[in-house]
Amino acid sequence: MQQFLIAIALLFTSYLVAQTSVAQKVTENGQTIKVTVPNALTDAGTIKFSIHTKDSFLKMEPLQSQSSAVKNGVGTVVFTNIPTGEYAIVCFHDENENGKMDFELNGMPKEAFGASNNVMNFGPPQFETSKFEVKNENLDIEIKF
Repeated sequence: MQQFLIAIALLFTSYLVAQTSVAQKVTENGQTIKVTVPNALTDAGTIKFSIHTKDSFLKMEPLQSQSSAVKNGVGTVVFTNIPTGEYAIVCFHDENENGKMDFELNGMPKEAFGASNNVMNFGPPQFETSKFEVKNENLDIEIKF
């Protein structure tokens, strides 16, 4: 359980650190990925999204990260200039806008979260079940909480 908490905490705190260095990691002429969460339970706060490679997933800074306001239960961001390769996207609903994912005393998340491909296992998201491939076309991805 302690490893689960550490993994989730690292995942979502890396989002905050990465915001200052995103521009340095983005390449020119990549693809665009539109990501939508259609089922937030409240419009409070923001939804924080990050896109990762296998090497950075739950460990390091994401390739890019963004936030979206929630309107009528929907939050959407667009990642641009994503080069060809395999990626995974994770997001969480920062309802209280404190910049981090909040947990119950027993270690369970207080705030909704999700990952690309919508595979929800017990524990943190896994790259292998969340990955998708970027080729020569733009993508639309929906992540459900």
